[in-house]
This record gives sequence, C-alpha cells and structure tokens, in this order.
Amino acid sequence: MTLPHYFLIFIWTVYYIFHSIFASLSVKNIFQKSFPKANRYYRLCYSILAAAGLILILIFQYSFDSPVFFHSILAKYLAVIFLVIPGSLVMIVSLKKYFLLLSGVRSVFQSVPSVELKVEGIHRLVRHPLYSGTILWVWGLFFLFPMINNLIAVVLLTLYVIIGIRFEEKKLLKQFGSAYSNYASSVPMLIPRLIFKK
Repeated sequence: MTLPHYFLIFIWTVYYIFHSIFASLSVKNIFQKSFPKANRYYRLCYSILAAAGLILILIFQYSFDSPVFFHSILAKYLAVIFLVIPGSLVMIVSLKKYFLLLSGVRSVFQSVPSVELKVEGIHRLVRHPLYSGTILWVWGLFFLFPMINNLIAVVLLTLYVIIGIRFEEKKLLKQFGSAYSNYASSVPMLIPRLIFKK
C-alpha cells in the first residue's frame, strides 16, 4: 500500500468516530439543552454534514491510482446477482420507510418526529435491514471494482456497522425496553434465518 492508502484508512476511521460521537444520545442531549429551539433540526444538520464528509472522502478515495486485486468477469456477474441487486433492493425498501426520519427531513414538517418500533415487513426477517443491504451492496461494488482503496472502504464500513450496531441496540433497548428485548430474541440482527419461525 502507498501513503495515500494509509491516509485513506485514517480519514475513514476519523469519519466513523465522529459519526458515532454525534449520533450518541449524550451529544444529542447536550445539544438539546444548549439549543432547545433548534433541537428539532439536529438530525437534519447531522445528515447534511455526514453526507458532505462522505462525499469529500470519496473524492479523495478516487483521486489516486490504486492497484486492482484480480480481473474476473465471473466474479463481477456473481457480485451483481448475489450482492449488488439484493443489497440495492433491501436498501430501497429500508430507505422508503426510514428516509424522512433518518435524514431529519421530517423535522421540517413536525416539531417532534414520532418514533415507533418497526417489527413488520422486512423487519420480520432482520432487525437492521438497512445495514444488511448496505453491507451486501458495498461488498458487491468491491467485487465489481476490486481495488485496494475499495477494499479499505468496505472493510472499515463493515467493522463500523458491526461495532456501531451494538451501541444502537443498547439505545433501542433503553428506548423501547422489553418490547425490543422480545423482538431481538426472535429476529436476527443482520442475517435472516434459513428456517423461519411460524
């Protein structure tokens, strides 16, 4: 790996650390106490800054040459069929449900966005379908474009999701209590069961 690859590892890591810090309840509570009138726009501002940071990192990621691991037409076809298409479908279904809430756009229309535990539809298969779809999709892109810079990105994203999801689970347990605990005991986190309960 070259120096830009190591710097890419660094900036992705910093991005995910700040992403987690500003998504934490403690930081949200501090913001709420400091700026009570602007609290409804916290998630929208967070989403805009996160998107801007993501764009800047991706611009850097593709600004330098990166070696290709392999050349395989078969791998590309398999990646599209088993990773990119399923991942895209799961992401579309999830974003259709979540976009207004997760992006903070809903805060423009109502002061206190309603938050409810989702257990129907795709949530009967996995607790975090957006993360499942995202992981499938980014690994599919890696097999389509198997460069070192893409491997760095998808490995760090996968690690971030696996670590970050544990903290999110704690927040959901605190928020929904036994309802979430019962749900978590019957529905897997990221990978659907091959044999479903009746």
